[in-house]
Amino acid sequence: MTKRAALKAIAAATIFALTGIAHAQQTVKIANIVELSGPGTTAGTLFKNGVELAVKEINSAGGILGKKIESYTVDTQTNPGVAKGLTQKAVDDGVVAIFGPVYSGSIMVSMAESKRAGIPNFTGGEAAAITMQGNPYVFRTSFGQSTAFPKLAKYINAKAKTLAVIYVNNDFGKGGRDTMTKILDGSPTKIVADISTDAGQVDFSSAVLKAKQSNADAIFAYTNEEESARLLRELKKQGWNKPVIGETTLTGQKVIELAGDAANGAVAHVGLTVDAPNPEMLKFKAKYYQAYGSISDHNGIKGYTGVYALKAAIEKAGKVEPKAIAQALHGLTISAKKTPGVIMDVTFDANGDLDRESYMVEVKNGRQVVVDVLPALGKK
Repeated sequence: MTKRAALKAIAAATIFALTGIAHAQQTVKIANIVELSGPGTTAGTLFKNGVELAVKEINSAGGILGKKIESYTVDTQTNPGVAKGLTQKAVDDGVVAIFGPVYSGSIMVSMAESKRAGIPNFTGGEAAAITMQGNPYVFRTSFGQSTAFPKLAKYINAKAKTLAVIYVNNDFGKGGRDTMTKILDGSPTKIVADISTDAGQVDFSSAVLKAKQSNADAIFAYTNEEESARLLRELKKQGWNKPVIGETTLTGQKVIELAGDAANGAVAHVGLTVDAPNPEMLKFKAKYYQAYGSISDHNGIKGYTGVYALKAAIEKAGKVEPKAIAQALHGLTISAKKTPGVIMDVTFDANGDLDRESYMVEVKNGRQVVVDVLPALGKK
């Protein structure tokens, strides 16, 4: 290459880069890195839908600080390695925030890339370890186990003296099992069966048999959505008639659809449900149905509220700059009255965990019914 040609190439590259920077400054560019295939398809697809619904609403209302949100979605295939690579690509693409992955195992791997670049990373993952590593750029759009499980443990203490734990053997399931075991240690409830299952497991006959043989007063079920439905069907098949208690993934809309009447009677602590007695939640439920022709579960709400949390943080920071956004989020309380899209008042702590009200629900006649409203921990 001649010197003249080299100078032309450098000039062209400089113009291209400056054009890219100018474009980035005119938009709020985000990446939606979620599970659209593999075992996490249900969770990832609904999370994606929630993000896209919020983006459309915010852009229609004028954007954030006068800038429109520019978003794109890619599929992790429910593979942590793929998630890591896609996160690195998003960093290279110059995004100011990343949404996803939803699965704990994937975000535990991929968030190292967003941390290295100083980019806020919103996740629906619930494993306690996600926010215990001192990563200042990871933020939950759901309760973590360390926040949700103390509420659930109180319910279990009141219902059962002995408990069988059935959990999925991945970061999500093991984190839940370990957290619940620690909380129940020394409590009125004794764990008498510790039963591990696999992600994607189809046959739950052996797990249910072990629970029955333990003669436990209740089962704590902590698996992913599809596995939860299979577990509930097997419990009904084997005549289990004692309480089945869990967290959000036990009573989600997809679980109810897949399990049919076997889901009736299941009880769970949920941070988010479209059936919550909250006007803003009911509005979201209607908007989601109008957009997608189906009822959202907690994953859709996680994606939707996460984008509105990003909006509130950018407005507080006064600029679209990743590190400033992350700094604004820490300790931020977002009012649903001022920012209705967050649906409920929410506070982010120094670790990126959130606090807001939550619910105990029971599946009755094929739908979630809220049986109790639990206040945010900070309001007790």
